[in-house]
Amino acid sequence: VVIRAQNGALLYRISPWARYVVRDEDKVNYDWVHWNPPQSYIHKNPSPKRLKSLRIYESHVGIASPEGKVASYKNFTYNVLPRIKDLGYNCVQLMAIMEHAYYASFGYQITSFFAASSRYGTPDDLKEMIDVAHSMGITVLLDVVHSHASKNSEDGLNQFDGTDSCFFHSGYRGNHQLWDSRLFDYANWEVLRFLLSNLRMWIEDYRFDGFRFDGVTSMLYHHHGIGTGFSGDYNEYFGLHVDEDALCYLMLANHMINTLHPECITIAEDVSGMPALCRPVAEGGGGFDYRLAMAIPDKWIQIIKELKDEDWNMGNIVHTLTNRRHEEKYIAYAESHDQALVGDKTLAFRLMDAEMYTNMSVLMPLTPVIDRGIQLHKMIRLITHALGGESYLNFMG
Repeated sequence: VVIRAQNGALLYRISPWARYVVRDEDKVNYDWVHWNPPQSYIHKNPSPKRLKSLRIYESHVGIASPEGKVASYKNFTYNVLPRIKDLGYNCVQLMAIMEHAYYASFGYQITSFFAASSRYGTPDDLKEMIDVAHSMGITVLLDVVHSHASKNSEDGLNQFDGTDSCFFHSGYRGNHQLWDSRLFDYANWEVLRFLLSNLRMWIEDYRFDGFRFDGVTSMLYHHHGIGTGFSGDYNEYFGLHVDEDALCYLMLANHMINTLHPECITIAEDVSGMPALCRPVAEGGGGFDYRLAMAIPDKWIQIIKELKDEDWNMGNIVHTLTNRRHEEKYIAYAESHDQALVGDKTLAFRLMDAEMYTNMSVLMPLTPVIDRGIQLHKMIRLITHALGGESYLNFMG
């Protein structure tokens, strides 16, 4: 798309609605490809019925292979989905599907919101993957990032028309200081149309069964949760520091999804614990079905870091696992990609560390470190699964 800006300059851009964008190996930027095969993929299997309890396998298509390369949708379809089914999970949550130029962002710096990432294959490959999951009775959720967008302008939304306020707030309010990304103007009519139609596209074209909304805390407050602790005091959740435009957008999104596709599930990644976020919009709530129990993995890391085994306080652990808002559904987890990938260590590494490289073999007796690590690993997951919430999540890593 070529746009003549107000100052007369010609800007070369990708359509914000591009469905398929690719990057040649010798180029820096992505190019828009008109994806229109003679016969588009036809879904053969109906979506599974809405689940009463989710057992979620959080996964990343690109790292779902032992080979030293970016894995494909096809690999996930034929090699990973059967294993997920055999392990007893009934839901897959896919991260890094919406197109992102920077692979190491794990899909959280989106450049093309309507495009399924081409680094794993074609849009039809993703449709087939979801269809095969449905044939196994597996619900498929998309990790959707509507909380911010990449600062790229050539192949992203930033400065689309030459100004900094086309999709985003201009000036200070439109930039996230920690994530170095742009923040949407949720009061803008066209931005709402863009984001809401984006949700519908993923449900109706690709047959996703719902969403995990990323970065909800950043959306809810003008301070984005930066340098702020939440103790549960209501003054922390209600006041001028709440971004009412963003809260209204989330309520609109949930209302639209619930009205058009009542079988779909929505999950909020909110660390603040805003009251009623997971109550129906008709009650004045945010409309989400679930929220992630984000205090639980932090608790396990704190215990492993700071306490000897004999000093673990079961009363304190049980309190953390059961301390949640009444009549709001929670998804419990011992670790997600936040702990396992993003500049951190998995629980297994925290418990066993270097001995994992040398002593995890069935050919010799377990050392005390490995023996202890494996047993605690199992017990941490068991008690989290039992007490932490109405559903459970585990990250593939």
